[in-house]
Amino acid sequence: MCLLRLSALGDVTHVLPLLHTLRTHLPQARMHWIIDRAGYKLLEDVPGVEFHVYDKNTGLAGMRALRRQLPGQPFDALLQMQVAFRANVLSAFVPARRRIGYDRSRSKDLHGLFINERIPDRPGIHVLDAIGSFCEPLGFKQDRVVWDFPISEPAHEWASAQWPADGTPVLMISPCSSHVRRNWYADRYAALADHAAERGWRVVLCGGRSELERQTSDAIIAAMRQPVLDLVGKDTLKQLPALLQRADLLVSPDSGPMHIANAVGTAVLGLHAASNPLRSGPYSSVAYCVDRYDAAARKFLGKPASELKWGSKIEFDEVMDLVTVNDAIAAFERYRHDHGR
Repeated sequence: MCLLRLSALGDVTHVLPLLHTLRTHLPQARMHWIIDRAGYKLLEDVPGVEFHVYDKNTGLAGMRALRRQLPGQPFDALLQMQVAFRANVLSAFVPARRRIGYDRSRSKDLHGLFINERIPDRPGIHVLDAIGSFCEPLGFKQDRVVWDFPISEPAHEWASAQWPADGTPVLMISPCSSHVRRNWYADRYAALADHAAERGWRVVLCGGRSELERQTSDAIIAAMRQPVLDLVGKDTLKQLPALLQRADLLVSPDSGPMHIANAVGTAVLGLHAASNPLRSGPYSSVAYCVDRYDAAARKFLGKPASELKWGSKIEFDEVMDLVTVNDAIAAFERYRHDHGR
């Protein structure tokens, strides 16, 4: 069996429950997964899967090279879980008897030309549930969501060395998405962080090595009154899941770290206005999200969210103005109330 899902980091974590379901029902199946380089770095320790890495910068030459890596005989089934045109073309290089793809409402970029079966059309479901339904044409359902996210012992050791395990609850902030219009503001992060610190929480900043992440984190630190542990740019992609797992609560816009945290069992306070948390928010923590998606639809598109196509993005310059400090503090306090922290 071959799974095709290249990116993004959040979406590749959504494949893990499907993989668990496939293994449960088809324990003897040999699993292959076509993935991009970043996804492979994150998930290469998943056991029992043969990964095939495709670099989108290699174009058709890379697709032909990938074809030579695949088994000589056709796969019994290809699960084509990405509708972007590049992924659709790449799937044509994968020989398979059954080519299972998305329903018509989710198809785009000629997706239907590259498949011969479709998953059920269920509007209004989370991305993870849509990916999970790829097992249904095979005759079974994903009735449990289990990630089994692999984290290496060296990654755990690195994360454990960053602050003492003294029982202090940890609020971690991953402030940036790769979609800049989804990002909240440094002064508002700082206000939420100060609120948490004043209630006895340790505040930790995490993030990558981009200039935007460094500038945003510096601005948060400058605006805070309380101390903060700055780990921005200090971890690797392999260490990030272990770092996120040490937090009690992660604050983030719609981003890869949001979904990685969810997959390793950390609660997430998601900040949503540009995207719908019911579709792409942290799967297990929607109750702690700030949801201003409907307000954004009404303000920027002149209609309620219920009238938008499922999955529509509302990425306008001021859309995150709708997420206030009070909104985030209220979500933080909901978490505290539920968990006695």
